[in-house]
Amino acid sequence: MGFKCGIVGLPNVGKSTLFNALTNSNKAQAENFPFCTIDPNIGIVSVPDKRLDELAIISESKKKINTTISFVDIAGLVKGASKGEGLGNKFLSHIREVDAIIHMIRCFDSNDIQNVNPTVDPVRDLEIIETEMKLADLESIQKRLEKKNKKKVDNEELKLLETAQKIIDEDGDLTLITTEFDKRLLKSSGLLITKPKLYVCNVDEESIKSGNKYTKDFISKFSDKNTLIISADIENQINQLEDENEKQNYMKMIDMSETGLNSLIKKGYELLSLQTFFTSGPEESRAWTITKKSTAPKAAGEIHSDFEKGFIRAETISYEDFLKHSGWLKSKEAGKMRLEGKDYVVKDGDILNFRFNT
Repeated sequence: MGFKCGIVGLPNVGKSTLFNALTNSNKAQAENFPFCTIDPNIGIVSVPDKRLDELAIISESKKKINTTISFVDIAGLVKGASKGEGLGNKFLSHIREVDAIIHMIRCFDSNDIQNVNPTVDPVRDLEIIETEMKLADLESIQKRLEKKNKKKVDNEELKLLETAQKIIDEDGDLTLITTEFDKRLLKSSGLLITKPKLYVCNVDEESIKSGNKYTKDFISKFSDKNTLIISADIENQINQLEDENEKQNYMKMIDMSETGLNSLIKKGYELLSLQTFFTSGPEESRAWTITKKSTAPKAAGEIHSDFEKGFIRAETISYEDFLKHSGWLKSKEAGKMRLEGKDYVVKDGDILNFRFNT
């Protein structure tokens, strides 16, 4: 399934630089003035997974296909965006289409890069963006609850909209919405406040390892659970190095343990409760993304809807057993291949082969 993350923030906080680094491209303009990015840039990135590399070697696969993540670089929002300031309405509509929101927060000083505000204050900057999202949602909710439109809204969605309106009006706890209502309903509602969020504190090189006063202020307010400290500029420099050894040596030199892309993917998978299963054979080894607690038929449906409809059972081997016994045949001989039915909950790293009726 993959997933789509929208990168948002005030102008000149490093969104386009991060996008270019994550997608290893120069698609996004990154200029020193607001609104240099008007239409969103979209980049699809392969999710690195060493397990898939091992499977492809063991199965002597002709092809290796990683699962993917999409990043959307959404132009800088400003105060008043919900009312159309700075082309805000157009930008806010792009955010509705993503699975998760990456808030890019400026946590660095610079005389060279313009700041739309007079001071660096990550807490204030996030609150500006969150307020604009709430106001945009409020306008959307009010329209849907008007008498002429209310008839088209079913009871479950009506309850969600009324609850969201009350929480926004009273500046209440938004997490109540995400715990009270079904994830599918939240997603189909298109409300910005219900979308899972990651916070990226964009820092200078000196602050990559331990952060700085700005990141400390931000984390003390919003915690470090969904917060990452990344230097978009350094990420871009790393991606411009073509040789993998050069990249590793450079990262060691500046004391970086992993790239921002890997950190974001890990946090994103945790945030959205995602995991990976594999298919592997001589033709191809492939990674597939599913939500945690998915049953075998749901996993089969990721490959093709016919697999889910006609599901009979899944030949299943754990990644560890597949590796230990060098593939399907020896794993089966060792009694490590299981036949799982419709109620089987797929585990992260399972290698699956589906049997189904056409």
